[in-house]
Amino acid sequence: MVRARQAMVSIVAALLGAAFLGGFAGALHPLGDSLAVFRLPVAVVFALWVIWSPWFAWIRWSIAVLCLAAMGQIVAQKHVSHLNGPITIYQKNLLFQNDEVEALAADIRATRPDIVTLQELTSRNAALVRDLRDEYPYQASCALVAWARVAILSRWPVEGEICLEGQGLVGFQVKSPEGLFWAFSLHAFWPWPHGQADQFDTILPVLGDLEEPAVIAGDFNMVPWSFALRSIERSIGATRAGPLFSTLTKMGAPLPIDHVYAPGGGQAEPRPLLGSDHSGVLAKVFVFGP
Repeated sequence: MVRARQAMVSIVAALLGAAFLGGFAGALHPLGDSLAVFRLPVAVVFALWVIWSPWFAWIRWSIAVLCLAAMGQIVAQKHVSHLNGPITIYQKNLLFQNDEVEALAADIRATRPDIVTLQELTSRNAALVRDLRDEYPYQASCALVAWARVAILSRWPVEGEICLEGQGLVGFQVKSPEGLFWAFSLHAFWPWPHGQADQFDTILPVLGDLEEPAVIAGDFNMVPWSFALRSIERSIGATRAGPLFSTLTKMGAPLPIDHVYAPGGGQAEPRPLLGSDHSGVLAKVFVFGP
């Protein structure tokens, strides 16, 4: 009986270990990024479970320390201070059935962003972009699926536009007082076994070929410590505006999946749900350096 219990403890510990280590293997297979989403709870359970396993003490405590280090790296991102940049981005996944667009429009007006990036723009919430046309005369949208679009609004003039139909990416070449830069709105697919990896394979070369600096904001459906989002950072030479905070809750789990990336990073804060299941993100970023 004792041996059977020890064997079961070892099997569960091995499975937790595979899930924990697999979350660092996104470069090898997109399953790794799916596991990375759950890195924090898996690390907690793995650390506690392995302590009671029949493995040698040095193995048990080495694994526990490794898990604590991984947890600490994530938790620390919630407390790191960031500087406010001169360019303000308001990021929002609207939710396709949002019926509080007037309140959302009021929040956008109150915060006075320079660029607004939106996802899940549909016929039910499209009044928002019409209501904001006076303040944001430069507007573009691009289909992700037949019933939903991604959109970008700018108070500044634009000189170019990029739309990747079916890939959830739309962008403006913005003529700001500081200079010319690209601003993008992105709605990423869910990770493996869904199509996020293939989507990023299409998007990254486009971002990598840009001559001007770029800002990208959106619902990435992915955590910032994943291989996928590190690839976004490398493609445009950007840093995520912080600190880290949850923007969506699924089955009771807080998920930081809505982000703003800019070359010089910046300060971000959550905005209210306002009819959506996603919090908004208001980021003040550096595009041309801090």
